[in-house]
Amino acid sequence: MKLDRIVNQATIECARFDLRPLRRSDCGLIAQWAGDERVARMTSAIPHPLPPGATEAYVDRAMAEDREEFIWAIDGTRDGGPELKGVISLKRLDEGGAEVGFWIAPLFWNTGLASEALQALVRENPLGDRSLFASVFQDNPASARVLSHCGFDYLGDAESFSVARGALVPTWTYARKL
Repeated sequence: MKLDRIVNQATIECARFDLRPLRRSDCGLIAQWAGDERVARMTSAIPHPLPPGATEAYVDRAMAEDREEFIWAIDGTRDGGPELKGVISLKRLDEGGAEVGFWIAPLFWNTGLASEALQALVRENPLGDRSLFASVFQDNPASARVLSHCGFDYLGDAESFSVARGALVPTWTYARKL
């Protein structure tokens, strides 16, 4: 018999925003921001253009009881901003580790938003992980700086397939012990 951890996805409060579970009302802003080619090209999983129903399916997976990926909206209403400035996620890899993923809407690039969101996830450690992993495309040094700024150590080079680019892309891989 396998006993799985049950994790309630709590809201995490930050100084400028809240990290909260996705909700169906986020579909419009997710489609707007993730549909931007500049965002999609820096992720492995977001296609460009977004096909019909992709955003709704993404939110449904994020809200499923049996999810393996926990996705938080970076909700800016705390400081009078939009309900969704980007997303950050933790995807279970094994019992003690998770992979971090994030994207920020271009309007909010270079504002420290990604660093603050990642620092909050590291601080709260909502899945009780012993280590976190992440990889970024080598033509995305801003995301690499976010990881380094948040205490992640460079492990090496690899490559990952980008759906938006339709190609393998060189990556830098990082890890952080918690």
